[in-house]
Amino acid sequence: MAGASGWIFTICFILAANYVCAHIPYSYYNSAEPDSPTYVNVQPSNKLSRQSAASRLAAVRAVMSERQVDAYIVPTADAHNSQYISPADARREWLSGLRGSSGTALVTASRALVWTDARYWTQFDVEVDSTLWDLMRQGVDDSLQTWLVNNMADSVVAVDPTTYTRSAWTTLETALAARNITLLAIYENLVDIARTRLNDGPPDRLNEALLPLTLQYTDTLNVRGSDIPFNPVFFSYLVIRRNPTTNTLNSVILFWDQGVLATNIAAHLASENVAVQARPYADIFDYLRSLSVELGAGGTIWLSDEASHAIVLAIENGPARILSTSISPVALKKCVKNDVELQGFRLAHIKDGTAVVRSLYWVEKQVADGVNVTEVQLSQMMEKLRGEEENFMGPSFSTIAGAGENGAIIHYSPQEEGPQRVIRPDDMLLVDSGGQYFEGTTDITRTRHMSASPTPAQRLAFTRVMKGQIALATTVLPRGILGNVIEVLARKALWDVGLNYGHGTGHGVGHFLNVHEGPIWILSGPTADDPGIAPKMVYSNEPGYYEVNEYGIRHEDLMESIEMNNTVNHIRVSQFPFILWLNHVEQND
Repeated sequence: MAGASGWIFTICFILAANYVCAHIPYSYYNSAEPDSPTYVNVQPSNKLSRQSAASRLAAVRAVMSERQVDAYIVPTADAHNSQYISPADARREWLSGLRGSSGTALVTASRALVWTDARYWTQFDVEVDSTLWDLMRQGVDDSLQTWLVNNMADSVVAVDPTTYTRSAWTTLETALAARNITLLAIYENLVDIARTRLNDGPPDRLNEALLPLTLQYTDTLNVRGSDIPFNPVFFSYLVIRRNPTTNTLNSVILFWDQGVLATNIAAHLASENVAVQARPYADIFDYLRSLSVELGAGGTIWLSDEASHAIVLAIENGPARILSTSISPVALKKCVKNDVELQGFRLAHIKDGTAVVRSLYWVEKQVADGVNVTEVQLSQMMEKLRGEEENFMGPSFSTIAGAGENGAIIHYSPQEEGPQRVIRPDDMLLVDSGGQYFEGTTDITRTRHMSASPTPAQRLAFTRVMKGQIALATTVLPRGILGNVIEVLARKALWDVGLNYGHGTGHGVGHFLNVHEGPIWILSGPTADDPGIAPKMVYSNEPGYYEVNEYGIRHEDLMESIEMNNTVNHIRVSQFPFILWLNHVEQND
């Protein structure tokens, strides 16, 4: 019908029959699950002895002295700005002893400091030697940048340029320059050097076997890996070159491991008529330096602005021009799913929903029968039951299972070590979890009261959160609307009774990829990269409410945006002719 192409709507993959969980609000611009670089330590370990802690710090300072460095920054980061960090990149944890999933360390000749958020302030006291290290509380104490400006004038501050994006580097460099502080890029990581000298070298970087996805799961070229926890990706760089004369594809070069593709991967790529040259992962910097020289001043290399400072420096070795954009064509392609991927999402959610329902039934029966079940045991049971579903490849993030007061803690995730929280009959239980399947990625949150006797305040909040989720899931909107414009729909029912939540409402989701996938978001404020809502996008929908030290509530499902017309299965289809008429009038005014 005329005018129909401008309107789309959302439909949940799993309609909310229950509930949700998570963390204390702190920013409308952050997702409910962790979305900053995170290291998940799956191996139990003891607190560093004072001797070990001191020797590690001394070894790093010795390397700094040799390189004439006055201060060295050790972020929680890898060369690809990944959300989750592999053990090979867990340098901040090795150096400071703090096992928390995020933070930044700074070492000078006389001071050692760790910046981390409120989740890990108590953990710092337990795990870190406070005679050697100072805790810097994010949001309370001076930031890293401010501390450097105030304390390191006329000095040299160094950092591994693979662990900083160019934009982050430029921001810090500009601030430091005002105090005559030089920000120095050293490609050889000083922590890795120190570890090697102590005969405790960094673990080998994983380069697990690659996994080809066939046409059964996607109708475009796809290869997955397992080098990083929760994300089916692998450490690599890809360079696509165009023939400037014919404006056709010239070559595709994959920098991965030692540069040798397994027979099944080579056959998979050949079946897709894609010729890929494989080179060793470590060759990327030398290749880019030579490429920039080869292309000359008339050539252009296109990068995402999320590329590391090291990548940009390599290209700047030659005269080629750099085109850096906040959004890449790859990201735009990924956020609009094809029909095979969308069908896979639906199948994945059927399987995942089965496992989630079985898990919730199990914990409710156990608690009702008087069995002590901990948050960790519930997390383990969810993974076990998901594992009984075909093509399950692991969780899509670290399960957030919060009973009672833990449901209101920022990005809470129960730990296998230390005191265990038992789920009690009078608890609100909040479970935010997801799975990776060949068919797709899931992210679902449910909140349950373990004795079905919530307080009036809990009933009110629960209902208002659900009303907001339904309002967002059933909305009809013009094509191209930005996510922040519609986010209020999820909040209004809470606002009507004076309630609110402090995290973002939605994020894009990858297809058997990262559970947080930009550039599409539903946040309270605009994001520079948002291309606008279009058909075949997949978003999370996760409003919540959090009563500090008591409970948390969140309802989360994934939604698919669909072209609106008179025949679709949507709750507002009967109203659609009127909507079309309005659209037609507006287009002709």
